[in-house]
Amino acid sequence: MSLSPDDPQAHGPEPGAVQPPAAFYRPGSYQPWESAGFLMRRVLSSVLQQADAQLAEHDLTYVQWLPLYKLLLNSDTRSTCLARDLGMDPASVTRALDRIEAKGLLRRERSTTDRRRVELVLTEQGRAVATQVPEVLCDVLNAHLAGFSDAECRQLVSMLQRMLLNGDALRGGAAAPVAPSASSSPSPAARPPSPPPAGAEATPES
Repeated sequence: MSLSPDDPQAHGPEPGAVQPPAAFYRPGSYQPWESAGFLMRRVLSSVLQQADAQLAEHDLTYVQWLPLYKLLLNSDTRSTCLARDLGMDPASVTRALDRIEAKGLLRRERSTTDRRRVELVLTEQGRAVATQVPEVLCDVLNAHLAGFSDAECRQLVSMLQRMLLNGDALRGGAAAPVAPSASSSPSPAARPPSPPPAGAEATPES
């Protein structure tokens, strides 16, 4: 699934442009269970719980399998960069890496070019586990999208991307990544999922 440049759903706010605030929510009638933020958090929590259940055989939780999967994708293997990319507290990432290392899924090695630098290297077992994460997440996401049409799924992703762009503009930060516009991009079930956004680190550690 991808949004073509000609698709009207693809035309959201320009990165960095601050849009006029909407007026969908008003203090006098606000109900938390109707809040988009509350519902998105509930969905994220459900997705992570289901993914944790499928990865339970490896004794891994979200705060462990997400860094593991990120290491599979990322060429920069420093823990500080990993924490930044995941939007997680460096201390939390260090604790998660300690647990992952204790399970024999990664090892820490001194860089051969800079002895001050410690690199994170997946073991053969760690790589085998990390390669299962995309399949698990796709299964879980597809289950949560049961009954949705392709157009509805595309629209949902587009709207979430627009909300991220609005949030980035308010913070004055870098634009959030958006889906590629090439019509040949894979469907949601085939494309590796992106890590959860910053804020998901509030999930309890284990």
